[in-house]
Amino acid sequence: MIWNRVFALLYDPFTAAAERAGLGAQRRALLQRVSGRVLEIGAGTGVNVEHYPPGADVTYTEPDEHMAKRLRARGAEVVEAGAEALPFPDASFDTVPDVSAALRETRRVLRPGGQLLFLEHVRAAPDSALERWQHRLHGPWKAFACGCNCDRDFVGALHANGFAIADVRREAWRYMPPVVRPVVVGAAALS
Repeated sequence: MIWNRVFALLYDPFTAAAERAGLGAQRRALLQRVSGRVLEIGAGTGVNVEHYPPGADVTYTEPDEHMAKRLRARGAEVVEAGAEALPFPDASFDTVPDVSAALRETRRVLRPGGQLLFLEHVRAAPDSALERWQHRLHGPWKAFACGCNCDRDFVGALHANGFAIADVRREAWRYMPPVVRPVVVGAAALS
C-alpha cells in the first residue's frame, strides 16, 4: 500500500513531459467526442478532467484510494470501484472513454448506439524487439505501475469482446519508457 501512495504522488510529474509533448492534446481531441452520460473507468489521478467539454456529465471510477484522493482534488466526484464490477445498471451510459480492462462490464453498462473511446498504451508490433522486452518486463512493470499491463493486445481484446472499431490510430507516447510507448487512440461501438 505504501508504494500505491508513492505511485499516485509521482504519476502526474512522471507523465508531465509526455502530456506537454502531445498526449494532453490527444486527450482533449478524443474527449471532445463525448456525448450524453459519460463513464470514465480507472480515472487515475484525473488527468482527463480538464479535457472534457464544459458541462459534460461524467461519472469517474477509480479503485485505488490514493489515485481517487488526487482525482477528488481536481474536483471530481469518484465512485471507488474497479472495472470488473461496475455498480451501475445495464445500459446506463452513452460514452465510455479510455478503458483498459473489463470490457465485458463496459458492454453491459454502455447503451445501444453508445461509444467506447480509448487512448491506451499497447503491445508493440508482433515479433519486434520491443514486444519481446515488453513480455520480459511485464512482471516488474506491473509491480512498479500498480497493476498496469505493458503488453496488452487492446485492439484484439476489443474484437474478442464484441466491439466494432470505428476508427483507430497508432501513435507513440513520447517521453515515456519504451515499454509503454506504443499507443492506440480511437473509438469503438457494440457490434
